[in-house]
Amino acid sequence: MTTAGEPVSASAELQGKWWTWAASEPEETNPVADEDGSVCDRNQPEDVWFLAGTFGGEVERACTVPEGRPIVFPLVNLFGSAQDCVAFLRDAEGTALLDGMPVEPEVYAGESITVQGLEGNAVTGEAGRFTTTGCGLWVRLSAPGPGQHILKFSGRSTGVSVGAEYRLTVEESSGAPSGQPSEEAAGPAQAMLRPVTDAAPVADEARLF
Repeated sequence: MTTAGEPVSASAELQGKWWTWAASEPEETNPVADEDGSVCDRNQPEDVWFLAGTFGGEVERACTVPEGRPIVFPLVNLFGSAQDCVAFLRDAEGTALLDGMPVEPEVYAGESITVQGLEGNAVTGEAGRFTTTGCGLWVRLSAPGPGQHILKFSGRSTGVSVGAEYRLTVEESSGAPSGQPSEEAAGPAQAMLRPVTDAAPVADEARLF
């Protein structure tokens, strides 16, 4: 586990931010339970745009994304113990297509992450900040250009399968020429994440989707 004062890897910070985003809403407005994309913009950070799979099964969503935002999502992911992650990644597989072109996922092995949940959220069910081990198959996309895009992805592991098709509309920014996002926005997602170094309680229950 990472302790106070130790650096946090970019992938661990990314996983912690995504789980915190997913644990920030109750089921009726939760991005993982979203049935059509109508809540895809809730609680989005300013430096990246998160997307989600499901709690199981497939879904079609429509989502409007600001120009200049890199897009990040897991094909399938989990938090729990280090042993949970070993078993999970042994069986994990998934695919992603952006406008019909395959996108190669990254494997994030078990890393110490920090998650903040709100009371009644659909992921942890309770409020609180805790440290756990996160892992999964992840995709990071450079900021797509303005216009319409189709993103399809699916993942499966340990008997659970998820899938989503997003009809993305990237809105052209009035503050930058078309196709020319700022250097900060266009850079890799991990370059824009701030490390979390405060100690937090340790979770002992695995969660996956």
